[in-house]
Amino acid sequence: MNRALPAVRLRVPTDEDAVVWHRIFDDPDVMEFHGGKAWELSAYEELTARQRRHDAELGFCLWSMLDESGEVIGFTGAQPWPGEWGPKGRIEIGWRLARPHWGKGYVTAAARETLERVRAAGVKDVVAMVNARNDRSIAVIDRLGMRLAETFVSPESKQQGRCYELDL
Repeated sequence: MNRALPAVRLRVPTDEDAVVWHRIFDDPDVMEFHGGKAWELSAYEELTARQRRHDAELGFCLWSMLDESGEVIGFTGAQPWPGEWGPKGRIEIGWRLARPHWGKGYVTAAARETLERVRAAGVKDVVAMVNARNDRSIAVIDRLGMRLAETFVSPESKQQGRCYELDL
């Protein structure tokens, strides 16, 4: 069954979004595949500042995701792979969503918008790095039409992961 996706808006993250991201990601379920807990507020402040630079320099970033009412409910977008391992030099798409909004289509809608924006910015292909147990994200990846490129063990978490690719 194909249901209508919710309206979602993406915008460059503000200074205030660092506080919101810190609050909504302070949920063990949301952070299950990202270390289990929210980072320190200063890490979100640095992350949002870096995303503003990415947007200015690259034309894309991890945008704040807003629902129909204008509430920030997470982020989605793309950025150069930040790790010292993995797909260095590649553009990674990703998302993180507040728990009350799971299962409603927000990530799929936002990820599709992300793909359109990065394509418009001249990106030829993207990757998505995901924990092999993260069935919800893998379902989104499948809906986006991405293909499995490789499996790996994360040097940070020591858990199985998957790298998916999509030609734009």
